[in-house]
Amino acid sequence: MFIVDVGILQEIRSSGITRPTVRSGTKQPSFLELFHSTRLWAGLDLPQNTSKRINLQGAYLINYDFTDRVTVVTGAGGGIGEEIARMILASGGAVIMLDVKPEPLDLPGESVNRLYGQGDLTNEEYVTKVINEGAKRFGRIDYLANVAGVLWFDKDVSLLEMDMDVWDEVFAINLKSMVHTARAAVPHMKEAGFGAMVHFSTIQCLRGDLAPQDAYSTSKAGVGALSRSLAMQLAAQGIRSNAIFPGPAQTPMQERWDTPEKVAAVASQIPLGRVGSTRDLANAALFLLSENASYITGVDLVVDGGLLLR
Repeated sequence: MFIVDVGILQEIRSSGITRPTVRSGTKQPSFLELFHSTRLWAGLDLPQNTSKRINLQGAYLINYDFTDRVTVVTGAGGGIGEEIARMILASGGAVIMLDVKPEPLDLPGESVNRLYGQGDLTNEEYVTKVINEGAKRFGRIDYLANVAGVLWFDKDVSLLEMDMDVWDEVFAINLKSMVHTARAAVPHMKEAGFGAMVHFSTIQCLRGDLAPQDAYSTSKAGVGALSRSLAMQLAAQGIRSNAIFPGPAQTPMQERWDTPEKVAAVASQIPLGRVGSTRDLANAALFLLSENASYITGVDLVVDGGLLLR
């Protein structure tokens, strides 16, 4: 096990030593090479079996490099989608951002590296227009992150009682919008003979609930099926597709956790003892998009702090 002392890591950060970088889309180092380069970066002349302790939450031993790569991100106006867009922009990539919400402020990088299209993701014409405009501006599309979704606690209830217009609207946003983005982005990936997609579902579709949001959980169950189907259809063309199943995370979707006490109550049910963050989910997405995951496709990745273990 390779664990670094917090004090050592803080010293390293303040010294200005550059961290090992993983370039997306290029030949990746082996695990052994990455391990040794990380040890060297950390300034540790230690036997491989030496163990010192650190809480790695928030520590970054690898930087992704998305230079010359173009990513479509839905739900980019806030929450997990915004976090993914920010991380890719900060890593040198270009991002085509789609959301019904306005463009976030203070995005990193140069404005020339992003295109923001505000609109309704259930409108196929709008989705196709923005993605094609981005492909024309940036010259390619490499990645797609389908993040946008809705969870309406007030209207989305048991399927035995809910208004079916609400059911249809939730499905249009949570599932059909992903069909629109895939149909618009995949032709550009096929042209390049390369690509990767990640689609956001939820662990709620893997379990029942006495107070359900049935349209949300059922539509999100479809996300996994969509992802696996795309993975099988496109594997021979060098295009990967994976799904992420988040557990409890502090995002705008969970505004109801509006006090430290409420957050602590949720965290007490999670084996890792904390609620997830947008960065936790964005980290998982960037890994699956990057070439570090080049042999991973058709996977449903649960990111829930161990909640499903209970």
